Amino acid sequence: MLLLLFLPGSPAQGQADRAEPGGGVELVVLGTVQDGGSPHIGCNRDCCAGLVLNHDPSRMVVALGLVDGRSGKTFLFEATPDIDRQLRALNREAGRTDAFTPDGVFLTHAHMGHYTGLMYLGREALNAREVPVHAMPRMRGFLAENGPWSQLVEARNIRLETLENDISVYIGEALSVTPVQVPHRDEYSETVGYLIRGPRKTALFIPDIDKWERWGTPIEKYLAEVDLAFVDATFYDAAEIGYRDVSLIPHPFVSESRQRWDGLAGALRNKVHFIHLNHTNPLLDPESEASRSTEAAGYHIARTGQKFRL
Repeated sequence: MLLLLFLPGSPAQGQADRAEPGGGVELVVLGTVQDGGSPHIGCNRDCCAGLVLNHDPSRMVVALGLVDGRSGKTFLFEATPDIDRQLRALNREAGRTDAFTPDGVFLTHAHMGHYTGLMYLGREALNAREVPVHAMPRMRGFLAENGPWSQLVEARNIRLETLENDISVYIGEALSVTPVQVPHRDEYSETVGYLIRGPRKTALFIPDIDKWERWGTPIEKYLAEVDLAFVDATFYDAAEIGYRDVSLIPHPFVSESRQRWDGLAGALRNKVHFIHLNHTNPLLDPESEASRSTEAAGYHIARTGQKFRL
C-alpha cells in the first residue's frame, strides 16, 4: 500500500485548496533532450551542425512542470542547465508574477542534466530562499555532503526533503507524487521515475532507465495503470551510437521498446510519449521517417510546450 506524506502547509486530504474555483492541474513538457543538449558539445555531425548558428529554442534538456491552478503552486521535475528558461515558461503557464521559484523540485538522479540546474539557485545567481528539493536518500546525501551543492544547503538556498521509494508525497488536494526506483548507472545516487497523480489522471515519468528487462517490474504493468507515460527514448537504435560503447549506456532503444509494445492494444500504445532524446535521435525531427513511423504506430513523441490536464 502506498502511504501519503503531507508537506507542511499543504491541505489535509479532502480539504479544498484556498484558490479560485475551477482551476485545474496541468502537466507541461519543458524539455525533451538528453543531458548534453542539442546541439551537443563537440558534435559536428549533421544532427548538430545546422543548429550551431540556427539554434532551436525548443531543444531544452528534459524536464516536466506541474501547475496546480487551484492553489497557484508550481512544481518542477528535474533541475536542468536550462532551468531559467524552463521556470520562465512554467510561470507563464501558471500566470505567476509574484514568485519565480517553484513550490518544489523533484529530482530523479545525479547525472548532469537532471540536477546541475540547482546551481542557478545559489548566491552567484538567483540567491533563492529555501526552495524545497525532493530527493531520495543517496541523492540527498550527495547534495548535502559535496560542494558546491552543500553550499546551497548551508546558505539555505534550497531545503532538502527526503523521498522514499513507493511512498507518495501529497502536494495538493488529490495531487501526489510517488518515486519509483529504477535500475540505472547509480554512481552518486539512486535513480527514480515518478508517478504524478492528479484529480483525474496519472502520469508516469521515467526519463532514464537501463534496459526494460533489467527492471524487476514489467513496464507494461505501469502502462496499464496510468493515463500518460513519458519514457526513456535516449537512442532510436544501435546504429545511431556507433561512436560509443553501447554497453556503457544501456538505455532501451526506441526500436526495442516498439518491439515490446507494437503488439499491445492501441489504447496502451497511445499512452506512450517518448522523451529524453539524444542529440543523434531522429525523433527530434518531427519530419523524420522515424518520427512518422513511430506516430503512425500509435505512439507519441514528447515536444516542448505540450500540455496535459491531470
